[in-house]
Amino acid sequence: MQVLLPEGWPRPKGYANGVTVKGRQVYIAGMIGWDAQCVFHTDDFAEQVAQALRNIVEVLREAGGKPEHIVRVTWYVTDKREYLAAGREVGKAYREIIGSYNAAMTAVEVKALIEDRAKVEIEATAVIPD
Repeated sequence: MQVLLPEGWPRPKGYANGVTVKGRQVYIAGMIGWDAQCVFHTDDFAEQVAQALRNIVEVLREAGGKPEHIVRVTWYVTDKREYLAAGREVGKAYREIIGSYNAAMTAVEVKALIEDRAKVEIEATAVIPD
C-alpha cells in the first residue's frame, strides 16, 4: 500500500488522505457492536467500536485477509460528541485490533442506525495483495 500525501499537506493523525493498492478487493458491510450471535454486551461507545472492529477482522479473515489489508474505513456514529469524547479509547481499540495502519477514513454523524442499540457502524474495504 502506498499512502498518498500531497506535497505540503500535513500528515493526518490516525488515517491517510488516500492510498493506492493492487490485489483482490474485499468489501465488508457495516459492522456494529454486537457479537456473532447478534447480542449487544454493552452500551459503551468505545466497547461497541472494539466489537465492530473485531467483527470486521473476522469477516476479513474469511477472505484470507489481515487487518493490514484494510485500505478504507467509513464510520457512522449516532453522536459526534460521544465519538470525540471516546477518542482515546477508540484509538486504543483500533491500534490493538487493527494496528497502526494508514487506511483512508471517513466519519459521519447520522440520525440513527437500523439497530436501535447500535451507537456506531463501521464498514471497510480491504485489498489482499496478489
